[in-house]
Amino acid sequence: MKRLTLLVTVFIALVGVNRSYGGENASNPLAAVNNTDVRAQYFDLDGPERSDYFLDGAYMLTPKLKLKYELHYWDTDVTGSSESDWESLHIKPIYFPKQGEWGAWKYKLAIGGELIVGFGNEDKGIGTGSDQIAPLVGVALVKGGTVLVPLVQHFVEYDGPAVNQTAFRLIAIQSFPNEVWGKLDAKIPVDWENDNVVPATAEVQLGKMFTPSFGTYVDGLVGIGSDRPYDWGVGVGVRLNY
Repeated sequence: MKRLTLLVTVFIALVGVNRSYGGENASNPLAAVNNTDVRAQYFDLDGPERSDYFLDGAYMLTPKLKLKYELHYWDTDVTGSSESDWESLHIKPIYFPKQGEWGAWKYKLAIGGELIVGFGNEDKGIGTGSDQIAPLVGVALVKGGTVLVPLVQHFVEYDGPAVNQTAFRLIAIQSFPNEVWGKLDAKIPVDWENDNVVPATAEVQLGKMFTPSFGTYVDGLVGIGSDRPYDWGVGVGVRLNY
């Protein structure tokens, strides 16, 4: 409860002035919306456990430039004893250079990058110990209530242990009546530093907006293959659009 209270306090500081809702689903990282989600996820690590409490939000600086941010706090027992502390801060600017129509689909191109800064708590089993940069390219395809978002992002370290990973990601979002949505988020990272290990994961999300500015959702997560980073996970989130 103390962790969630701290996250809400940070959220209030980040949000500031209330703004109008743009109509797109904020679960789409390429949506032109302002939002902050307060989230909690639990992961079974085939013995050890991890809980991740985090803020996940975005702000449209201009109609073509979006700034996403994440702030993570972990609680885990991977070292054999229970440890908790801040894990990482993510800052991700995304630029939309072009949009238009492609047959029956509307499209929006995106290029950007991500800065990942760790809080130096890897001795507690929290984080990787690497600060990273990660350029990305993607496209959002929209047809009616269906959104498809293929993304490619490459992660390299600029400080700390070596990181050299390319992540292929496909997000599918389907809108349903009464402001309900479903989402599938499949990630296939290829880890070039570890003999081409593929720590694939998939996330299923089901949510509902009760007003244009407030919604909730639940997550189901699963690791895929022998290199999976976790066995399974569950999560909950509160969404605030502004």
